Amino acid sequence: MQIHGLQKLTLLDFPEHLACTVFTGGCNFRCPFCQNGGLVLHPEEAPVIPEEEFFEFLEGRKGRLEGVAITGGEPTVQADLKPFIQRIKSMGYAVKLDSNGQNPAVLSELISEGLVDYIAMDIKNSKARYGETVGIPGFSTANVEKSVALIMGSGLPYEFRTTLCAELHDETSVREIGEWIRGCRAYFLQAYRDSEEILMPGVYHAPEKETIEHFREILLPYIENVTIRGVD
Repeated sequence: MQIHGLQKLTLLDFPEHLACTVFTGGCNFRCPFCQNGGLVLHPEEAPVIPEEEFFEFLEGRKGRLEGVAITGGEPTVQADLKPFIQRIKSMGYAVKLDSNGQNPAVLSELISEGLVDYIAMDIKNSKARYGETVGIPGFSTANVEKSVALIMGSGLPYEFRTTLCAELHDETSVREIGEWIRGCRAYFLQAYRDSEEILMPGVYHAPEKETIEHFREILLPYIENVTIRGVD
């Protein structure tokens, strides 16, 4: 398993769990507003934490940490994700997985074998604007749609979330997202934040706070639990 980062303690990444966060490299999307551009484009250039070093860390945190959040990049592009999670679970830790939903077969296997306890999936945009948003012209949302249906029917705690950019999201796309994931358990709206790690820095901007609040009002007829996250 290629581990390119470890946050040793988080109170936010894994709801209701004291956890650590593992960062993997590589991704099958090219979202121009991605916060981890280096991990997506050039994971081979990022420092690597040896797997055994990570498991030694977990061994030493037994009784203090409750879970491990696995994020990226996109974790499901890692060929050894399943045995990695199996080992984490064998140590008594709960696992939260972040995913873009493009590998529903991987998600299905992990869910069916009881290897994940919480899933957070990005909903990049409405189906009509997905290709533009993930940086892949002509993109088919078929796999993403399968993952949405799979997660909503899994019985697991989960959340969907969208990072909002003024240039990519408007009333129409937000309404279409609501229609798509109608009745989902929890949906979070996050504002884009520029940084040096962005795939295309300086191009995109966060919507105004009032706009994000308006988007939430648009969504409420479709989704009861819509929360704005990380907006001052």
